[in-house]
Amino acid sequence: MSEDGGGGFDVVEVLKRLPHRYPLLLVDRVLELVPDSHIRAVKAVSFNEPFFQGHFPGAPIMPGVLQIEALAQAAGVLAIETLGLGDSGQLVYFMAIENAKFRAPVTPGCLLELEASFVQKRARVCKFAGRASVEGKTTCEVSFTAMIADGPT
Repeated sequence: MSEDGGGGFDVVEVLKRLPHRYPLLLVDRVLELVPDSHIRAVKAVSFNEPFFQGHFPGAPIMPGVLQIEALAQAAGVLAIETLGLGDSGQLVYFMAIENAKFRAPVTPGCLLELEASFVQKRARVCKFAGRASVEGKTTCEVSFTAMIADGPT
């Protein structure tokens, strides 16, 4: 991240912040992260993703729930950076998903753009607004809540 807090970073830096690993790591790069505000990240959607084998053969579409998961992971990076949780052993867990709307399919070869911003932030609970898009066209919109808690020991 740059000194002004608006920079981005690659997947190696994402791996330092999130506990997720293949095949469930859904953030490939952070384009912009402004602590206390928002994050812009991307997921390169490849035909080799394991979910395309069954959703749907002959007409592959990224499941909407995985778009929400990708947005939540991006928001998790934002929360970890904002709250300084990097080496704390604490994780960001889903609590609620609200108002999910799916606007367009996401297919192999797309660059899925992920945008998440704080709606409300407390010490242990954060609310976010999320939007996923491909080439500027919204594919998913969602509001969700997450809690900060100790990770498994």
